[in-house]
Amino acid sequence: MRILLIGAGGVGDAIVKIAADRNFFEKLVVADYDISRAEKSVAWINEWSKPEIAQKVEAAQIDASDPSKVAALAEEHNITHILNAVEPRFVQSIVEGALEAGANYMDMAMSLSHPHPEDPFNLPGEKLGDWQYSKAKDFADKGLLALVGTGAEPGISNIFARYAADHLFSELDEVTIIDGGNLVVVNDEGEEIFAPSFSIWTVIEECLNPPLIWEKERGWFTTKPFSEPELFEFPEGIGPIKCVNVEHEEVAMLPRTMDAQRVNFKYGLGSEFISVLKTLHALGLDRVNPVWVRSKSGRAQVSPRDVVAAVLPGSRFTG
Repeated sequence: MRILLIGAGGVGDAIVKIAADRNFFEKLVVADYDISRAEKSVAWINEWSKPEIAQKVEAAQIDASDPSKVAALAEEHNITHILNAVEPRFVQSIVEGALEAGANYMDMAMSLSHPHPEDPFNLPGEKLGDWQYSKAKDFADKGLLALVGTGAEPGISNIFARYAADHLFSELDEVTIIDGGNLVVVNDEGEEIFAPSFSIWTVIEECLNPPLIWEKERGWFTTKPFSEPELFEFPEGIGPIKCVNVEHEEVAMLPRTMDAQRVNFKYGLGSEFISVLKTLHALGLDRVNPVWVRSKSGRAQVSPRDVVAAVLPGSRFTG
């Protein structure tokens, strides 16, 4: 197995460190647009792993938005498996690159949705993963395997739901995945600040898109963001957290293979977090399409959402 890992951020770096104790792969190429991040992960392997593992790992630079560059890097290293650990906006280009290179594919977050153009808070448009499901035949025709949504959520959550369906219950009235935690983000002065624990780009995408819900009698439908609030008591000392409907892959995945009356996903965002997201939306700072702004060199085009991502402070987590 010769693996191309695309993305050396928090998730990609964790994958590299797990690989340090494994010997099932022949080669691991750690690639990132910022090669210094990939080199940092590889340097950790060189310092802490066995020499026979370290010699299998190397860093590379990649532009994941270009399928031809994904394919070229995969072909250069005779890659058999591409593991996508970057933001979901790059899913389509990486999938296309994998097909071009004849490589198997895995990811943790699926291709992006697009709201219904006329009735976004009732009808789904293109759902999460729809584009990828449409590529299933292309992979099958080439004798390749594509595993999508293989992280924690979706991924482990899907496995738990399937286990419950197969071994714990005779029938399912409702499958609700609820995510919540008590992590607190602070600055150097110990003051609590707004700094999500994963990509703000993805946070905005998930939380401000119309949430997707499945009902057996109705099929897939959507609601307004932050709908159906409930206070859920999380175990292990986390405590009560306000949870609301959020768009997530499980709702697009589970009804395809499970018989349930209802499937939805709720996120424990908390009132303050929701307020910040609503403010970003009200100001148009959640938009993806670039806008013209003044700069020292004249005018430049920037994505408001990328600006938000750029100005968020570095953070450390307690709790």
